Amino acid sequence: MTPDARARLEALGTVLRAHGLSAWFTPDGLHVEKPEADGCCTVHPCVVVTVEPRAEDAGRPWFWTGWRHPIAEADQITDAVLAIKTLLSGTPGVTL
Repeated sequence: MTPDARARLEALGTVLRAHGLSAWFTPDGLHVEKPEADGCCTVHPCVVVTVEPRAEDAGRPWFWTGWRHPIAEADQITDAVLAIKTLLSGTPGVTL
């Protein structure tokens, strides 16, 4: 993980924690959980977030899910928080 990617994930993690989510680093990226909700495959709904360039956006850095779905441009923390909260909401059919 590059220092820039780590800094962007740290910033995202800080805001996600302020929104009541749990967020910490793992070897795969930023692990995010919604602690008050039940999950299907884990104790709580969760997602691993990474920062990678997006070819379709001239190689700009984007937040991605661990299963390679784009979340938001890495400069758009608010958009990323909204998308992650929606993803972890438990609403059937909500995917990125």
